[in-house]
Amino acid sequence: MKVVVQRCERAKVTVDNKIVGSIEQGIMLLVGFTEGDNSKNIDYLVDKIVNLRIFDDSNGIMNKSLFEISGSILSISQFTLYADTSKGRRPSYINALSGEKAINLYDEFNQKLKNKGVNVETGIFGADMKVDFINDGPVTIILEK
Repeated sequence: MKVVVQRCERAKVTVDNKIVGSIEQGIMLLVGFTEGDNSKNIDYLVDKIVNLRIFDDSNGIMNKSLFEISGSILSISQFTLYADTSKGRRPSYINALSGEKAINLYDEFNQKLKNKGVNVETGIFGADMKVDFINDGPVTIILEK
């Protein structure tokens, strides 16, 4: 499981010119799954994400978590995180988990974030999404489990 964490001032995702998810200050996540991912991986990364101290305190030091700033999450499914570009010029996505299995894990991941008390907005799994956000910092962190 791979998650790209991006601190943002605001973020939104549109499908067919309709906003389907939108947040103000918080984190935008790009989330991908591979074979062998399970609830244990999800639990680890959910805990890591909500407690990651990447927001500024009053001294401008990244010392606060998402909880401490009452931030939100925009979660976007992203199978291309598992692109293999080692051969040729066209990426292979053979390492990305198939849609049916991945959507179940993605739904579980988002529900577990919500269970932590976080406001979570999402895109639409498998849709052609347009993501618009302002990366704050910029702060971008890649997590993998």
